[in-house]
Amino acid sequence: MRLAFFGSPPFATPILERCLEGAHEVCGLVTGPDRPRGRGRAVEESPLAALARERGLALLQPQSARDEDFAAALTTLAPEALLVVSYGQILPRTLLALAPLGALNVHASLLPRHRGASPVQAALRAGDEHTGVCVQRMVFALDEGDVVLARSTPIGAEETAGELLTRLSAIGADLAAEALDLIAGGRAVFTPQEEALATYAPKLTKADGVIDWSLAAVELDRHVRSVTPWPGARTRLPDGRPLGLARPRPVTREQLSAAERALAAESPPGTLLRCTGSLIVHTGEGALEVRELTPAGKRTMPAEAWLRGARLAAGALLGGER
Repeated sequence: MRLAFFGSPPFATPILERCLEGAHEVCGLVTGPDRPRGRGRAVEESPLAALARERGLALLQPQSARDEDFAAALTTLAPEALLVVSYGQILPRTLLALAPLGALNVHASLLPRHRGASPVQAALRAGDEHTGVCVQRMVFALDEGDVVLARSTPIGAEETAGELLTRLSAIGADLAAEALDLIAGGRAVFTPQEEALATYAPKLTKADGVIDWSLAAVELDRHVRSVTPWPGARTRLPDGRPLGLARPRPVTREQLSAAERALAAESPPGTLLRCTGSLIVHTGEGALEVRELTPAGKRTMPAEAWLRGARLAAGALLGGER
């Protein structure tokens, strides 16, 4: 079976690698244009595009999936099926109908839960105990196609979005290979989604990283992990400087001293309860320890190391974005 692969790193890269090792011919890669990266903002080739060039694949990088020249180039490749993995654009009906065996999508959630652009982050923020990967038939609607394969996995208690995405991409590689075999052999069975169970996960923006200390500590724990590594959780120091936060952990009342409990009782959310040895912040419900920090212009470091020179005192108030 001839396969055209649509995708973006990092989620799609292991899945393309698995497809290249399999029995089906990958006739081309469709991915986004190369973009400026890093502090120097130099245009760099993505790992997915580099893999395609290394393996001699036809490489198509349209600005828009609706571009007529792109559609003509894809038609020339004569794919029998399309496999779409975190491509980032909605495919028009003409493309969905181009391949005789249809278009499949590898989605990083247990559909119909968390349809949309950020399913991994949504699962973490919602406090889901399990998530997974689905392979679905693509239709001209957001992640609403019938599902051919699904696999579940538990979410780790301290797992970040980046760590979970890496695990799910490996699961997705296995499922994609299995689904392609089923399609090629005419053995695929598609199951409609239960529409009443659908939830949605919109695309993240940089603003999603801003911490709202009025939330409960357990919610903030999930929030910080859900935006790690991008866009990254952040707050403001009392002097207005930004401070990145990582590796959170809710703190029980018993883990606080009597003085810290008294301070929490009379202070607003965002108040520093402890800033010697560890950073503990009063929240809307409970307290949150933050074990790694990223000061402005510096690398991420253990909270204890940064606090030694930070000149902060208990009772100081952290704030949101300004």
